[in-house]
Amino acid sequence: MTKQRVTAVVLAGGRGQRMGGQDKGWVIFREKPMIQHVLEQIDPQVDHIIINANRSFERYQALGHPVIEDGVEGFHGPLMGMLTGLKHSANDWVLFVPCDTPALPSDLAEQLLNAAKESGADIAVAHDGERLQPVIALLHKSLLPSLEVWLEEGKRKIDRWFMQHKMIVVPFEHGQEVFMNLNTPVDLKQNESPLCA
Repeated sequence: MTKQRVTAVVLAGGRGQRMGGQDKGWVIFREKPMIQHVLEQIDPQVDHIIINANRSFERYQALGHPVIEDGVEGFHGPLMGMLTGLKHSANDWVLFVPCDTPALPSDLAEQLLNAAKESGADIAVAHDGERLQPVIALLHKSLLPSLEVWLEEGKRKIDRWFMQHKMIVVPFEHGQEVFMNLNTPVDLKQNESPLCA
């Protein structure tokens, strides 16, 4: 597989409220932490990875990738993590994925990048066949000033900010499986059987 000239940012900076306040990246799923599943899926696809976290810094650093916290103290949602990722990316294109989606497609970066370039879009967002997956998205670094203003104004809605820019929606085959999002202990239990080979 060809690595894309893309920086991937794993969003691991949330409160994990629906997981009982646990740091979701370190919740065990199928015998290993969810962050490990995500890194194994993403690492072959991109040339650089950043982990965006607001706690468990030493544990995340031990995974061998830069760990960068949000510039504002506290937990301010995924758009703040996106701002952090855009600021620290060495590449023009930045792929964002959450730390609790352990079955990401092996061609995620390639599909989103191709769709963005072919359409001239600044944002390419994954779609699972039923709904948009706004935190699984590829953003161009030129969006940084716009996102800074949006957050400075106290706005937090991802979809509304996306709609201000040229965006393309990218559907994925088996979308509900590959974008399986594990938010609660019930989600973990329901999906604990191994993935099909």
